[in-house]
Amino acid sequence: MSVLNLFSLTGKTALVTGCKRGIGKAMAVALAEAGADIIGVSASLELTGSDVEKEVTATGRKFTAYQCDFGKREALHNFIGTVQKDFPVIDILVNNAGTIMRKPAAEHPDEYWDEVIAINQTAQFILTREIGKKMIERGSGVPSGTLKRLENDPAAMLRTTTSSGMISTSLISCSRMFSRRMK
Repeated sequence: MSVLNLFSLTGKTALVTGCKRGIGKAMAVALAEAGADIIGVSASLELTGSDVEKEVTATGRKFTAYQCDFGKREALHNFIGTVQKDFPVIDILVNNAGTIMRKPAAEHPDEYWDEVIAINQTAQFILTREIGKKMIERGSGVPSGTLKRLENDPAAMLRTTTSSGMISTSLISCSRMFSRRMK
């Protein structure tokens, strides 16, 4: 048996947020190369014909696109309801969606903070909680997140703050919330 067989995701379904470009796109393609079918979601993702769809389907895997503005809580809950109806089993969750608003911290209005927190932390927590419930019921699944980057840039303070929070959400959900009940 090849060591690559140990990492096979054949028959698995992965939900990747923020998959239109960057880390999210790379994660979607890598998971597809490992055998997973991909559910992709981004605020501006084309519902058909996107670059990520082309790359995923070129691996022989399926790709289903959704659009969701994670800054709007009602839209997030509607998305979760729809995706769980369309895909009763989601094996892997990659929380990657995020936003950045560059402005020196001393000039950040409260609205910047609220929007970045809503997208980069609140939405990712809610997705982990709601998708995670089904993983716990099944006794299997992998919730995860990505780290955009931690920067020493005053204009990127909000993203650095929320990235740190997402690291904690990912670590805690994997090690505490799910580890006792998951395979």
